[in-house]
Formats: sequence, structure tokens, C-alpha cells
Amino acid sequence: MFPIKTDKPPCSPSHTCSGEPSVGCNDTTSGLVNTKVQAKTGKKKKQKKRQSATSQMKTASECSQVTVEEQSSPSQHLPERLENRSAGSKHKKNTRKTRNQSISPATSPASSSHQDKTQSAQQTSARFTCDQSTQTEASQLQSVQTQSTQTPPIQDILTPSTDCKSTQTIQSSFSLQQAYWGRSFTEQSADEQKTQSSHLTLICWNIDGLDPDNVFERAKGLLSHLGKYRADVVLLQELVPVSWKILKNIMKDYQFLQGSEDGYFTGILLRKDRVQFLQSNIVKYPTTEMGRNLLIAHASFLGHPLCIMTSHLESCKASSQERLNQLRRVWKWMKEAPQDHTVIFGGDTNLRDWEVKKLRGLPDGISDVWEMLGEPEESRYTWDTSINDNNEIPNSIRLRFDRLFLRAAAEGAKLRPESMTLIGLEKLKCDYFISDHWGILCTFIFGASEEQCVTD
Repeated sequence: MFPIKTDKPPCSPSHTCSGEPSVGCNDTTSGLVNTKVQAKTGKKKKQKKRQSATSQMKTASECSQVTVEEQSSPSQHLPERLENRSAGSKHKKNTRKTRNQSISPATSPASSSHQDKTQSAQQTSARFTCDQSTQTEASQLQSVQTQSTQTPPIQDILTPSTDCKSTQTIQSSFSLQQAYWGRSFTEQSADEQKTQSSHLTLICWNIDGLDPDNVFERAKGLLSHLGKYRADVVLLQELVPVSWKILKNIMKDYQFLQGSEDGYFTGILLRKDRVQFLQSNIVKYPTTEMGRNLLIAHASFLGHPLCIMTSHLESCKASSQERLNQLRRVWKWMKEAPQDHTVIFGGDTNLRDWEVKKLRGLPDGISDVWEMLGEPEESRYTWDTSINDNNEIPNSIRLRFDRLFLRAAAEGAKLRPESMTLIGLEKLKCDYFISDHWGILCTFIFGASEEQCVTD
């Protein structure tokens, strides 16, 4: 594994992309840095409903498996510009957390813990977006790392203790287990069972692991979705060691492949009873400034060889050229994969439509799965601030950041997409969505080869 650099170039305050829907941005503001803070102070609904954010973070930390040493090194790469935020922004974010702490009965006995967490929050700047993308990743990573200093070892979850916290940690672990395993196979409909037996199902999701708010509830919601669909292949982006170890501890029925061990990274999960894992490799992007790479897995599904890829392409409008360089590299690896393999790529591409047009469209032999399905409007926008208010951005911005590409095998049965649905659209009890991105649930089916069609 290689060290991840998380320093990011500054982005243009103008975040209207040609070729994309109107985003209603206000370029007369002082910049995007304080956008979230201003929105937060104007949202009374958030102040009332997110009453237990801090206590949930405490519970989440009890369920995490990351020690201080595991997350301390990446912080050395965080850009100084993300640390030097205005005092006003820090104060406004702390105001909401302090109010939630004072309202929640569960947190009143822990005043000293509250003070520690408030100090941690003061070290973390308000979350903002670059072209409403993932510019906050490095800043949020620092927040997660700061809070990890209060994170107990994973043994606290699994090992009974005479400590008074043992009951809480065991209950929290059970709650996560129940979220994933709560819906048994016998409770699934006949159609779902049929789909699982004859179709290849795939989930692609940027889970926003860098957001330190409501970690436990969001992890529980994520596990509930992953347990409900039991996809054959799961492609995740923006994982952090905390979320990675929680998923790996619960989802014992999956093979886990990790894009990196530091900072935030991607992951491929393969369902053991349906997908046979063969080998994997990581392709480095030589000019990335955000530690991005391409994770590749070779596997077999029902006797069909697969090459599965995921990546989190460079974020921010200002990084367009680097993002396109990475996209070209992805396409190159897709085209050069063994010809008898079906190649599926899924990830957070951060692409704007005009950028793909700048490259004169997709290469021959590679297709956009959403376009193959007729460009269904209901699954177009995977990053939609008109509905998803996790970032509390006042402007309505809708972009198709998350995409799936397909290269069919030159020989044998051809894989074709059958359906695509966005998931994670429901708010959790904590008044948050699981992520600031919607997840993609896609179903594929192998059809007859061209030779078989001619014979028939």
C-alpha cells in the first residue's frame, strides 16, 4: 500500500457547469467556505431534530474498531488551508452541537465528554463542497481522526466486561448485526429470490465516511440496505478505517478488497456464496493530488469470468483535467482486460456531462449502463441537494457523479443491464440520509452469445 496525499487544490467559487442543469448558485457570496454554516444557522428544523448527534457519535465510537495509532498518520497530509477556517464558522457549528448536547437527556451526565468533543469540533472546520462535490473530504477526515482518540478498541464490542459500558457496547454491536441480518432469506419475496439466483446484482455507493455526524445511525442504515439486497458485488467509495472495520466485522459473508490502508479509500465486496474471487490489483494514478487509485478484482460468477473495477476520481471543478486523465486510464484498463472477461466499472466519477463530451464520448466497446437502460430520469442524479440536505447547501444542485461502465466479453454470453434504482433515499431517525450520495442498485443478466443466437 502507498501513503495517501489528501491535500487538494483550491476550487473556483463559481460552480456552474456548462452542459448541466442550472444549479442556482450565488456567485456574489464570499465563497463556498461558509456556505454550509450559513445554511445551518437558518435551519431550525435541524436544531430541533438532531438532538442526539453527539451522543450518537459516542455510541458510534464504541462500535468502531480503530485505535488512535491507525488513524494518526494521514493527518500529516491534510492541507493547511482546510485548517485555517474563520472563527465564526467554527463557532456556528459548535453552537448546534452544544445545543443538541444540552437538549438530549442521554448526554447530560457526560459533561466532560461533551467538552472534549466540543474542542474536537472547534478543530474541525465547517463542511463545504467544491462544485458541491467532495472538497470537504480532507477536513472531514481530520474530524474523524480527532474523534478516534476517544474510540475504544473493537474488543470492547465483542468481549464481555464488568465495566458499566459493556452493556451499551454489546447492545450497539447487536443493533448493527440485527440491521444487517434482520431480514432473512425466507422473508424475501419469490421475485427477489429468483433475482438473486439468476441475476448479477451490484451496488455502487459513495458512503461519505468522512462525515463525522451520526456515524452509528448511518452505519446502521447502510448495513440495513446491504443486508436487504445482498448484492453479489458491492462497490464503495469514501470509506475510512472506522466504517471499513464495522462492515468487515458484520458482513462475514463477503470477501473484502481494500483500495488503501490510509486516509479514505475505495472497497470491493464480493458475496462469497455466489462470486468466486480470483485475484486483485491496484493501479496508481501517477499525478493525483488526493491519493486516488483504481481497484481491480478478477472473479467468476456462474462460470462467467468478470473483471470488476471501482474508483473515486479526483474531486472539485478545478481538478477537471486530472479527473479526465484518470478516466482515460480507467477506460484503458477496461479495454485491455482479458477479452473473455466481462468488465464492470462503478464509482464516484465526479464527472460533469460536458467533461465526457470534451473526450468525444466513451470509447468504442465501452457503454454507460444508465444510457443503455434508456436514461431513466428517476435514476439520473446521484448527488441531489434539492432533496439530500446532509450538507445543508442552500442551492439546488443535481449531478450524475456516480456512474457504471460496461465492456462486454468478446466471447460467450453477453452481460446486459436489466434495471437501475437509486437507494438510500429515505431519511433516518436522526434526520440524516445515509450519505450525501444516493446509492445505485443495478441488476444484470447474461444473455445468449451471438453464436448461440445464429444457431437458434
